[in-house]
Amino acid sequence: MSKPTNTKLSFHDKWSKNTDCAFEQTITEGTDIFNWILTRNGFKSGIDFGAYLSSKKRILDAGCGNGRVTALLRNYSDELATEIVGIDLVAADIARSNLKNAKNVQFKSKDLMSDLNDLGKFDFIYCQEVLHHTLDPKHSFKNLVQLMDDDGEIAIYVYKQKAPIREFVDDYVRDRISGLSYEDAYKVSEQITALGKALADTKIKIKVPGVDLLEIDPGEYDLQRFIYHFIMKCFWNPELSQNDNVVVNYDWYHPQLCTRHTIDEIKGWFDDCGLVITQECVDYYGITVRGKKNSH
Repeated sequence: MSKPTNTKLSFHDKWSKNTDCAFEQTITEGTDIFNWILTRNGFKSGIDFGAYLSSKKRILDAGCGNGRVTALLRNYSDELATEIVGIDLVAADIARSNLKNAKNVQFKSKDLMSDLNDLGKFDFIYCQEVLHHTLDPKHSFKNLVQLMDDDGEIAIYVYKQKAPIREFVDDYVRDRISGLSYEDAYKVSEQITALGKALADTKIKIKVPGVDLLEIDPGEYDLQRFIYHFIMKCFWNPELSQNDNVVVNYDWYHPQLCTRHTIDEIKGWFDDCGLVITQECVDYYGITVRGKKNSH
């Protein structure tokens, strides 16, 4: 099975079998997912986010999945003055169904690697948790930059290159389940999820000395977070259902196309496209960067 085919199938199965995955948690103010999206993008609250979106006339959600972030964008923008377009390679129909009652929103099936110019121009492009699943993330990014209005901004999130043990274990698991069916990969992901829950349920805090060679930072960690940061992805969030937790782990391990990046690399993308960075956030898992065209 080729990598592009595997990755397309991974997300087709994910969204078709879990149409509402993490939807309510994304649009509900105060949840972990809501706060994670807003804070890493530089917004202190829903009011702050709404103020930013108030001047936007056309917004693109590039790689919209089931439409959960499209709904978030709709909730905090003017439904009459702001048009939102969601595009996705495999899930546009699912997003359309989930937002069937939303005003001034449309969805189209698109590949970020292809020519997107028929979509027109946008003054805000949101493309997060997507580019690293394309065959050429930088090429896909450049395709999106072509759609920016002169005064527009683009905000991306890509996976960060992680500590070496975590990289090894993640790739070890991925290599062994990426060829499995959804059902069989789900079973493996269930076990990984159970491990994450068991670690979280201990509620143990540990103090860890730094190990530079293994890129382990010194400090006090929740046990589950320590394993998650430095050893392997074993996601668990009690705000999500058991199924949604399993799907998050499936989402990480099953797609073969899953590149990881450095902040210097991503800054290079923005620089090569003549963009000025207006917001950046690097955490243990990913890199969030927002930028606009250089007016000089």
